Amino acid sequence: MIEAATCLKCQYGLIKESRARLLNYCKTISMEDFLRENSAFPLGGSIRNLLVHVANTYQFWILKRALQMDLDFTQYTAIRSIQEAERLLGSIDTQIIRFIDQFESTLFDKLQLEVKGRVKYLSPLELFTHVTTHEFHHKGQILLLSRHLGYTPVDTDVVQ
Repeated sequence: MIEAATCLKCQYGLIKESRARLLNYCKTISMEDFLRENSAFPLGGSIRNLLVHVANTYQFWILKRALQMDLDFTQYTAIRSIQEAERLLGSIDTQIIRFIDQFESTLFDKLQLEVKGRVKYLSPLELFTHVTTHEFHHKGQILLLSRHLGYTPVDTDVVQ
């Protein structure tokens, strides 16, 4: 039988492949459009801001809460290019594998986490599922935003 941790690592590999297709597509977008804010979209509504928000969500739930790392969240303005966004997201990858390894025997056990002054009980599997589905939600927004900017989005689905 394949262990759950092996499945999560494989799944995260697929997520990274999909992310790579998105980031390669974003390299075709002008710097002006990459940074352009659109109030119709959340979080300042730029492709850059959405990518940083995705990274911050991984940082918040996996690095800071689950792995209890002391870190400052990345500010939107700290990222000035798609290459910097790519490095930011890439810097999280090793921590995700560390997270899976650390919790492989307790993926279904509840962790007690304090969030906004409230205690939440969430399993490592729930945290992993939350951050990865959150990434795909915002990936869709990035593709839609790029379409509003006049670009033709590429297929970034896991299954091509």
